Amino acid sequence: MSMSNSIPEKTPPHGGDVYHLARTLGLELRELLDFSANINPLGFPPGIPEAIREALPEIVHYPDRRCLELTRDLAAYHGLSPGEILVGNGSTELIYLAARALKPKKAVIVAPAFSEYEHALQAAGVPVDFQITAESQNFTLDAPLDPKGADLVFLAQPASPSGALLAPDLLLEAAARLDDAGVFLLLDEAFVDFVEEASLKTSLAHFPHLLILRSFTKFFAIPGMRLGCLLAAPEVIRRLAAVQEPWSVNTLAQAMGRACLKDVDYMARSRELVREEREYLFQGLAALPGLQPFPSTVNYLLVKLNRPEFTAHSLQRALLAQKVVIRDASNFRGLDARFFRVAVRSRGENRRLLEAMGHVLR
Repeated sequence: MSMSNSIPEKTPPHGGDVYHLARTLGLELRELLDFSANINPLGFPPGIPEAIREALPEIVHYPDRRCLELTRDLAAYHGLSPGEILVGNGSTELIYLAARALKPKKAVIVAPAFSEYEHALQAAGVPVDFQITAESQNFTLDAPLDPKGADLVFLAQPASPSGALLAPDLLLEAAARLDDAGVFLLLDEAFVDFVEEASLKTSLAHFPHLLILRSFTKFFAIPGMRLGCLLAAPEVIRRLAAVQEPWSVNTLAQAMGRACLKDVDYMARSRELVREEREYLFQGLAALPGLQPFPSTVNYLLVKLNRPEFTAHSLQRALLAQKVVIRDASNFRGLDARFFRVAVRSRGENRRLLEAMGHVLR
């Protein structure tokens, strides 16, 4: 059977499920060039192998249930107190945890958005409404956030999947309005490490109803370890911790998180590389006929196909034949079959994507 005949009609709804694709295509994982998951092109920090070696003898014990050492390091890193931080098994665990623990009567999601917000709310039996953002505004808010009678709102900063930053004054205004109304704002800052100055963590003390999600997955390139944290007022942290599953963060993940926070040089190199490669990839995509990339501040680009003979799905399938994986973004609420997303990777990998895409489009 040829590879073209084995390309699946349906690809995974999330980016990054390269195991499924590799098995379906009969390939080794290393043969696929994955632009569907937005992971730091530098790879993980160089101090991680040593951190694992040092922590390995400890796996004969249960993990530290409170993640005390990592929580203290996170507090120092973010300029907060340990009581304002809850560590979790990736930010996705914390999304589901917040939906369960806060028990909202209704929630609003600013969309397009990460699909797990909606799934978490549905699992908790919470009715969901949406505030759809406009393409003309790079799919981010350009008007006051309307809670529509909800008591929990999900908003990503930077936006996903466009990578746009919400203006600081609008973000502060939204947080203040919601807080005054007693509405929880769950602000997903999973990608803000690439633009750390845009984080709302410095205003956390002013908003008792603000919850900020942070992730180690994207910036520190450890999606396989599942590590994230939530920043909020101590009473909110206690409320969530009371219903969190015990030992959800393993010993090695805790050690790796501490190693990540120490490497300032890695952080600086990561931000510089992504800035350079994002611009290179943006210009390369914009030069291809019928492609419209949207400006981004992070390590991914949302692209619109203005080619009637192509959809994001058909383009994705054509690129799979060349062992290149992109994210079909048509399943994001508020987008359609013309949208796809690509990660920013190294120069050689970005060049290979542009060459493959140029071949397909021509």
